[in-house]
Amino acid sequence: MCVADGPDFPDIFKPLAAAMGKALSELRERKDVKWTYISPAGDLQADGERTGKYILGGEELKLNSKGESIISYADYAIAMVDEAINGNNIGKRISVVRE
Repeated sequence: MCVADGPDFPDIFKPLAAAMGKALSELRERKDVKWTYISPAGDLQADGERTGKYILGGEELKLNSKGESIISYADYAIAMVDEAINGNNIGKRISVVRE
């Protein structure tokens, strides 16, 4: 089940979630590019604190030790750059959440 299919997922974000799901499906079919798809935590905060600390997960929605699914844009960006530099998850979808 996809998070966007849950009863509490805001209707306003459903078109974006559907488009991103389609993009991921198309990436999974590609063999001619190196890609990593990084899904943010459920609560992606534009003005959230930059901690520089995050936890990577896999396909499932990742929660931190406090049971939260939260990350700031700043920490999400750090995770993206780290993945681009390190290339540890080529051809995979991963998730990221604040530590």
